[in-house]
Amino acid sequence: MRNLDLDLLRTLTAIAQHETFSEAANRLHKTQSAITQQMQRLEVMIGLPLFEKQGRNKALSSHGRRLVEYARHMLAINDEALRALQAGPLEGDLRLGAPLDVADTILPTLLTHIARSAPRVKLEIRVDRSPFLMDALRAGEIDLTISTRFDQDFEGVALRTSPTVWLASADYVHDVHAPVPLVLADEPSIFRRLALNALEQARVRWHTNYVAPNLVGIKAALRAGLGVTARSVELLGPEMRVLGEKEGLPPLPDVTYFLWIRRDLINPLTRQVYDMLRSNLGLAQHGGAADEPPGVQ
Repeated sequence: MRNLDLDLLRTLTAIAQHETFSEAANRLHKTQSAITQQMQRLEVMIGLPLFEKQGRNKALSSHGRRLVEYARHMLAINDEALRALQAGPLEGDLRLGAPLDVADTILPTLLTHIARSAPRVKLEIRVDRSPFLMDALRAGEIDLTISTRFDQDFEGVALRTSPTVWLASADYVHDVHAPVPLVLADEPSIFRRLALNALEQARVRWHTNYVAPNLVGIKAALRAGLGVTARSVELLGPEMRVLGEKEGLPPLPDVTYFLWIRRDLINPLTRQVYDMLRSNLGLAQHGGAADEPPGVQ
């Protein structure tokens, strides 16, 4: 019985994730020729072609895609075994991402659990919009992230499901006879899409009054009385009020905040902190990834 080489499988999963040999080489700090030689060795070992030509590039064959799934399981077991044998006080650097709207709600809870359970872990916090945080996680720029985005490529748990509401400044005067003046984030934005879909379905007239690239701009526009926006209640503060049916505005679907981790994880500290948070917070994980909420892809 032949044994598969885990180093070769780790390279294969990197190619599957980053889609090209050159990008996998960059991520693994190897030359492209070294990556090519590794995959040639793996093909000889398997006795089947793992890649096929697609124009000028190579793509995974059906055999390659199947082996990637097994490779991810084998690497996860290997890494878990090493972590278990080397268990000790958690220490090292951890990069955590979070959207600004949960900076005062969900994020402090996670930070408190990490500080109490792993006081030697040094945290670097990146606050940004959810789609950009997911890109950063995929690129390996952060280790964990809170996000409203759902992505089956990652492993995650649902932290909280929050109502989405129409928000305006506390002294905002709404004219039910005029088109709704919207304060929106630029694309990509889940809340922008939820707002526009709800208004279109309810046939409520609206116009874009202000577009901001981030939540700081949106809050400034709301405080200035420039209009209303759709956000989760995580953003609700004493300077704001919620609008609803009496102002002629349609209901909005809830959003779920997830904690995401990459499946092809190499750093054991990240996995240990993720598992610790999931256990301490009593979060259930289903099928290796969080259940997908409706309407927020």
